[in-house]
Formats: sequence, C-alpha cells, structure tokens
Amino acid sequence: MKKHNTQDRLTRGEAAIRKAFRRSLLVIALLLVASALIYQFIRQPEPPPAVTEARIEAPSAVTEAPAAQPPMVHFTDISEDAGIHFNHVNGAYGERLMPETIGSGAAFLDYDNDGDQDLFLVNFRHWPDHPGDNTPTQALYRNDGSGHFEDVSRESGLDIEEYGMGVAVGDYDADGWVDLFLSSLKKNRLFRNQQGQFREVTDQAGVGGRQDLWSTGAAFIDYDRDGDLDLFVTNYVNWTRKSDLEIDFRLAGLGRAYGAPNHFNGTDNYLYRNDGNGRFSDVSRTAGIQVHDPVSGLPVGKGLGIIALDYDRDGWLDLAVANDTARNFLFRNQGDGSFEELGGFEGVAYDRKGKATGGMGIDAAHYRNDRDIGIVIGNFANEMSSLFVTVDGKPPFADEAVTEGLGPASRLALTFGVLFLDYDLDGHLDLLQANGHLEHEINRVQASQHYAQPAQLFWNCGENCPAHFVPVKDPGDLSRPMVGRAAAYADIDNDGDLDILISQNGRRAMLFRNDQRLGHHWLRIRLVGKAPNRNAIGARVELTAGGMTQTRDVMPARSFLSQMELPLTFGLGEHDRIDTLRINWPDGSSQSLTTVEIDTTTTIIQPGAEP
Repeated sequence: MKKHNTQDRLTRGEAAIRKAFRRSLLVIALLLVASALIYQFIRQPEPPPAVTEARIEAPSAVTEAPAAQPPMVHFTDISEDAGIHFNHVNGAYGERLMPETIGSGAAFLDYDNDGDQDLFLVNFRHWPDHPGDNTPTQALYRNDGSGHFEDVSRESGLDIEEYGMGVAVGDYDADGWVDLFLSSLKKNRLFRNQQGQFREVTDQAGVGGRQDLWSTGAAFIDYDRDGDLDLFVTNYVNWTRKSDLEIDFRLAGLGRAYGAPNHFNGTDNYLYRNDGNGRFSDVSRTAGIQVHDPVSGLPVGKGLGIIALDYDRDGWLDLAVANDTARNFLFRNQGDGSFEELGGFEGVAYDRKGKATGGMGIDAAHYRNDRDIGIVIGNFANEMSSLFVTVDGKPPFADEAVTEGLGPASRLALTFGVLFLDYDLDGHLDLLQANGHLEHEINRVQASQHYAQPAQLFWNCGENCPAHFVPVKDPGDLSRPMVGRAAAYADIDNDGDLDILISQNGRRAMLFRNDQRLGHHWLRIRLVGKAPNRNAIGARVELTAGGMTQTRDVMPARSFLSQMELPLTFGLGEHDRIDTLRINWPDGSSQSLTTVEIDTTTTIIQPGAEP
C-alpha cells in the first residue's frame, strides 16, 4: 500500500512538472512573438511626408461605387450633315460687356404641323458701334422628317436682327399653330404663326416689356386654369453699358474681365394674363411674383432659368426660378390668381451650405419614379449643381446633389443648360449638363478652369445603386469641349430615342444624334387637349409597365432659355407592353388607357376635344 502511494505521488509530480514546462514554453513563445513585433516596429522606416495639393473643396459625404455601369451609348455630332449651319454671334469685340457672356436659347417645335420636330435658334447681334462683317439673324430650320433640316428663316419671316436671349413656344391664340415669343436685351417680341408664316404682333398683344429691362427665360403656362395660355418672363440684372464700364471688373493677370451679377441690382419678373382676344394684361404687380428686399426696397430677382411645376400636387401650376447670385424663387400658386414666394421656406433658395449660387438653367422631374420630385439647377464653376428633392413626395426640399452622385462630378463645371431625359430608354430619367465658361483666358488664372468644357451626361441607374446618377465616361461627341449654353432635346429622326441640341456662345450650334442600339422598347405620347389649350400644356401623364410608374409633364419650357418638343418619351427597357397609361388633363379631368401599341408615337385626344 505504501509502495502504491509513493508511485501516485511520483506520477502527480511528473504531471505537474510537464504542465509547468508547457506553460513555460507558451510564455517563451509569446515573448518571442512580442520581441519580433517590437523589432519590426523599431526597424520600420518612417512614413513618407504627406503630399498636399491644391484642389477644390471635397464634399462632406462620400458616395460609394455604383453597383452598375452606364450602357455604351454614342452621341454623334451631325450638325453639318443635318444642314444646321448656324453660328451664334455674341457681339464681343474686347470691351467685355456682360451680355456677351450669356449666350442664347433654342427651341424644338412643330411650326408647320407636319408631325416632326423643327428647330429655332436664337441669336444675338453686333453692337451698334461695332457692326461686324455679317448680319446675324434668328434662324428657323424645317425638318424633313428624317433628321435633315432646311433653313427657312427668310421665308417664314423670322430672319430678324435682335439682341435675342430666350424663346417660348405656345399656341396662345388657340388656332392650332404654335406661336413664338422671343426675349431680348431690349424689347421682347411675339410672333403669331399664320400657317407657317410668322407675323410680329408684339404691340397688339402688349408683351413687349420695358426696353430698359434685360429679359431672359420665358414660358407659356395656364396659371389661372381658364384654358388659355398666359406668359411668364424672367428678367436678369439691371444693366446698362455705362454702369458695366464704370464697375470695371478685373481679374489678376487678365485685366478687365466680365462683371459678376452681384455687382448689379436685381429686376422684377413679368406675368401676362391672356385675355382671350389676342391681347395680354400685365398682372405682374398684383400676382405676387415681384420680390423686393425689405430693407432697400430693390428687386431681388436675377432670373435666368424657369420651370413650371405642380410641386405640391394641388392641381395649380407653380413656378421655380433660378436666380444668378441671388436666392432662387419658388412661387406657390394660391389658386386665386396670385402666388406666394416660398423658396426659403420650402428649401430651394440656397445650396446645402445656405449660400446663394450662380443659378443658370433649371429642370424638374420625378427622376426616382416615385412621388418625389427633384429640381436641378446648374450653377457657376466651383459651386457644383444643385439637386433639390422632396421627401415622401412632400416639401420641403433638401439638396441631395452630393448623395445622388451629381455634386462632386459637377463641381468644376460652369453649367448653363440642364435636362432630365431618358437617353437609353430604360425607364429612368438621366441628366444632361451643358457647360462652358465666361472668360476666354480663364485657364491663365485658374488652372482647373477652361473656356470650352465638355457636356456631362449622368446615367440614372435606378434604386439599386447607392447614388442614382453615375457619370458617363464616353458619351461620344458630347465629350468634345464646348462653350455650352442652351440644351434641348427632341426625336428628330423618328426612331424613338431623344437627340440633343447644344448651343454655344459665339460659336456654332451642335446637333447630336442619339445612336443607342440597346434594343429597348419605347412609347411616345402626343396629346391633343380641349381648346384653347390644344397642346395640353400642364398635363401630367403616368405610365406603368413592369410594376414601375413613370411620370412626365407636358411643359416645354425647360433648361436654359429653351423649349423642348411637345411629345413625351417613355423608355420601357425590356418590357414589351404597358400596364396602364393615365392622363391628368389641364382642366382637372383624367383618362386611363390599357391598350396602347409600343414602339410608336401615339396621339391621344382628350374626350370632347376636336381632333
């Protein structure tokens, strides 16, 4: 028994020794590892000094990489081949007068009622004391239906000299032919379309405005819902040649430069009510669209871009105005003939930093295919574009430019024309920006800036991406540097996709054919409403296909001083039929259709309207 006890004690002792030995080995191993790490840390070379570079301020939010890449779509410059031989004249001769920087607008319209989209291009003129060696006029090009154009300016009566700025198109007299309003640095002009021949009726209609005001954007709208088309006109800064020269704005290294808008006082907008007899009444003072500073009493507005929209979905058209270096306006239609300015209250007056920007062009759309509406505004260089979006379909708006992928990519651009359009026909509204600087020699003083800048195309990748908008790296000839100003779209060759026109300041207009070959289906809708609003300006169309609902508004006044075609284009992607098509007519009535042939342009006539 004693022998067994001794053996047990020896066994337990050996086990203890072995356990202690293993612990010692573990401790030694940990010490060796720690030593090695310390050694590596000591031997590690010092990190290189940080490299700093001059750059534009980075946005506070970082957008993740998109989950999808834009499809390959090529836009081809067909200007010369299509017969567009238009060169814009800005009058510049070295004195650097501010109107020389703005450029002019453009309009797609069916002026001869043959079903295809013609083109009107606005032109400036030479200054009286520097006449130049040519006579620039406005230009009208007739489309033969295949995307080839003929200059009919002279025979149509539109080959006139004028300090042209913007254009609005609408059948104000309800005779079935679209008329044309031309805004100007001087007197505005209205041309009545008499079956393809235009006759000036400015004085009879009473829409010439004050010759000392600089008019810019314009839109035909039915703001009072009486059926006929009224006219809204924005005015820019209070400018004279004398005051411009007295300011003597300069840039280091350049000498005299083009003056900034914040050196000039603002102006008031116009609102003309259509009286139904070929005349308009100026209701600007009583309608609430003239905003004055409460301290100085001076006008606040420096309007360029204009878009009409029903942002609060109450059935009355509201107005949004992009102001240059002043707060943007949002005029809520109160339904009694008057408006209330709510830009600050509704969140569109300033950018995400609470700053007034250099607002140029403007557009609005339901780009998310839901109840939310987005308002995009092109701004000055180093400001990035603004994208104001509602939440759950209701205001106020929030600037989502950064989170939606637009902000960082647009920061260096000086953006004028902006457009929502479905260029690849996938059912999601994409975004186009026309860019270009004011100063020819800006690169000498700002290395990041250039006078001519490429347009920017942003693909909308839908709700499956972290940000909706993805820059398209190679959209073909749209990548060429341009002194971009106006941007407009139309299906010029009747193939279902949207082609693009970009005007340049002091250079030729450029027409880009959409050469997409993605095999996507589409549907184009042309509305015929009840007289006097036969073009159904202000109508809303909702198309549902494959469980997705798209919304489009018949509102041709968009972008920068420009007008779009009246037909609405819906991309269907791979869907080969629609589920429903709902039309909300301007008079408040609605109509639903379920059987509509796709890959066609379909005319829908409002019940009770004449064909």
